[in-house]
Amino acid sequence: MSKKAGVIISVFLVIALALSAVSLYFGISALNSKEENRDVQYVLYLGTNDKDTDKPVFAPDKAKEEAEKILLEHFGGYTIQEANGGWVDGEKIYREYTLVIYLSDTDIESVHAACDEMIQVFNQSSVLIQANKTSTEFYAG
Repeated sequence: MSKKAGVIISVFLVIALALSAVSLYFGISALNSKEENRDVQYVLYLGTNDKDTDKPVFAPDKAKEEAEKILLEHFGGYTIQEANGGWVDGEKIYREYTLVIYLSDTDIESVHAACDEMIQVFNQSSVLIQANKTSTEFYAG
């Protein structure tokens, strides 16, 4: 693994840990009060710069469209947020358009299958996956 990839993974892990702490803090009472609604929410961080050239694989709209195709093929639903990631490797600053994908009502094997495809399509070294215990309810009134 290159030093750059290690730094990228470290940055994403710090973000993931912070989000896990927030999710745990706000979700703990819901988990305790609604055992029947327990679920795991998977949050994926998909960088869109080519792992070899550090150039965007697609323009932002096209990147989102390509990710949506993969997600629709693998899941019944998804939520995507656009983000901008950045990190320093030595003295060089890197910036990357990133898609943050939220998935519920699925399992890790399905998430891995979708990530395998994303890694190929976006020429990535990896996709960061965060699994958060949560409570899920489709409220209809």
